Amino acid sequence: MTSAGRSLPQVSQNELQAMAYRDPLTGLGNRYRLRDKVRLIAAERADDPAPFTVGIVNLDGFKPINDLFGSQAGDDILCQVAHRLKACIPDGATVTRHDGDEFAFLLPLVFEKTSAERLGQMIKEVLSAPYDLGDRNVRLSASFGFAVYPFAGEEFEELMKSAETALYRSKRRGRGQITVYSREIAQEMKRSTQLEQALRNAIIADSVEVHFQPIVRIRDASVVGFEALARWNDPDLGFVSPAVFVPLAEERGFIDALSDTLLRKAAEAALSWPRELFLSFNLSSAQLMDPGTAGTILATLGRVGLDPARLELEITETAVMTSADTAERIIAELRQSGVRISLDDFGTGQSSLGRLRDFTFDKVKIDRAFISRITTDRASEHIVKAIIAMCDGLDLQVVAEGIEEWADAEKLKTLGCAMGQGYYYGRPVDAAATLRYLQTHHRDFLPTQETA
Repeated sequence: MTSAGRSLPQVSQNELQAMAYRDPLTGLGNRYRLRDKVRLIAAERADDPAPFTVGIVNLDGFKPINDLFGSQAGDDILCQVAHRLKACIPDGATVTRHDGDEFAFLLPLVFEKTSAERLGQMIKEVLSAPYDLGDRNVRLSASFGFAVYPFAGEEFEELMKSAETALYRSKRRGRGQITVYSREIAQEMKRSTQLEQALRNAIIADSVEVHFQPIVRIRDASVVGFEALARWNDPDLGFVSPAVFVPLAEERGFIDALSDTLLRKAAEAALSWPRELFLSFNLSSAQLMDPGTAGTILATLGRVGLDPARLELEITETAVMTSADTAERIIAELRQSGVRISLDDFGTGQSSLGRLRDFTFDKVKIDRAFISRITTDRASEHIVKAIIAMCDGLDLQVVAEGIEEWADAEKLKTLGCAMGQGYYYGRPVDAAATLRYLQTHHRDFLPTQETA
């Protein structure tokens, strides 16, 4: 009894239990509700373990929206997501909310991968429609991970861990992806995690190396510069291709640390070359999204003592378009400091001509896909000829990549291509071997030359 003689409202045991199983924001069930539902259906099918599926959906880019518009707007979106999910899941299915922007499903009548992917695609389209925040609309994508019982696990925790592994793979592959767990995917993720840890350790130990491939003047095969290429030999893993570990560093968010290490080593090596030779270095799409990239590069050059005018940064069309405004500012800042910018893999993008119009480049590198067929395919020859003529009109230098035969070099010479690189002129080698190369291929190079 209260002092006023009234009793406080009593909460029944059933009401307490319902509260324990419900998400207070959306009214959906929570993880405990999903756990009990999964255990119940698994027990029902124990004698004849017919498959069923659990899934997890995570909203892509929800945190920036929440930070930008406030937690109330974030809560409104989550409630709208819950309403859409309840409306579109199949009869007999269950949808619950986990922490944050993550929701989960129990799908009793989804028995295999194709059905899970089809349902995921349908739900993804439903969730991609605009969300109403009163005075504005926002759009979000969603990533999915599914796990099929009993192949992906027989216990609730094991099933959910498998679904989370599949979701993690979806998030790694980009926004709006759908993945159904398999043992192959689990092994892939395990190998990827092991590789990530080994690469992080290699960066800390300064054991990722730089090799250099010569870039030459085609008319007389004299060397004019070198492209820096990453090389990694791990004591346990052996040689790991840069086509594997560079994208991994981008995906896992430590490409800056890797690039800083490689640029420092490459710039230090370039100090031992004749001053007229340039250093060509590749930038990733992630770096062209970071406004601090130009400052970081110039600071590295300053610490090493390499003139920015000797550095040439190679970027791809895809990298430029990932965040065009930021990329444009980075390119402008670097060029103002004397760094030259080269458009790499020219001819393979969907709108390379547009990039030449919208951005300021100093050089274009013709992709090896055209060079490798220049003597056998008339279309490739005419494409290369047209690129050279166009770049001449735009006052852009041209480098042909992937020259492997004498005939390729001779054809490019007759077409007026100024520079080239490829195995015909030299394979990538380490810094010491690069100095030996210069002793035989550069007339002004002195074997005893010290770092400037």
